[in-house]
Amino acid sequence: MTGFMTAIHNMDRSKGLDLILHTPGGDIAATEALVTYLRSMFGKDIRAIVPQLAMSAGTMIACSTKEIILGKQSSLGPFDPQLGGLSAPAVLDEFKRAIIEIKADPACAPLWQVIIGKYHPTFLDTCHRAMVMAQDIVGGWLKSGMFDGDADAEEKSRKIVASLSDHDEHKTHARHIPVDQCEKIGLKIKRLESDAELQGLVLTVHHACIHSCAMGPIVKLIENDEGQCCMLRGV
Repeated sequence: MTGFMTAIHNMDRSKGLDLILHTPGGDIAATEALVTYLRSMFGKDIRAIVPQLAMSAGTMIACSTKEIILGKQSSLGPFDPQLGGLSAPAVLDEFKRAIIEIKADPACAPLWQVIIGKYHPTFLDTCHRAMVMAQDIVGGWLKSGMFDGDADAEEKSRKIVASLSDHDEHKTHARHIPVDQCEKIGLKIKRLESDAELQGLVLTVHHACIHSCAMGPIVKLIENDEGQCCMLRGV
């Protein structure tokens, strides 16, 4: 948040915001706070540009904008919540499977007791709440942003949320969702290759960012068009 506040300070907010995203994701609550801040600064006049990837919480941020610009090699990702390195929907699915198999064959209960016993008492509820929170947040952003004023906003948002949060469909949280599939599920996508000038500018910024991060232990880099930069270094 500090990095974005530093970069946005003194920007001409009447021009809207083109947000170039390259991120593996992050915390849901932090993502919600960040989008709330960006919308308070630019309203709904925000586009997400993804030259390579915006995974997990990065996908959530992209879904909060009015349009997502993707190239042929760009990817979004599922936003099924991860808790302690575990997929929340996978944990719930495992618990449901345990109930079904124990009912069918009570003799397998001891085996499942060992597996389910690794979870603390409130973990299942925490997983459920995290899933609902992520789905509600993204659904609300889609309806109020990308599909604002659309008569079918509810249905379009529901379809997108269902697909992007479906652990059975994607199998793994690290799954890359290409531009064709993003269009298929109903996201408003603009092809980066349709504007040669924009493509050149975006890729220049992206490559400069990647090279900068490769030269040192940089874990976050946030910079505006005026060169105002906030950098967080790792150990």
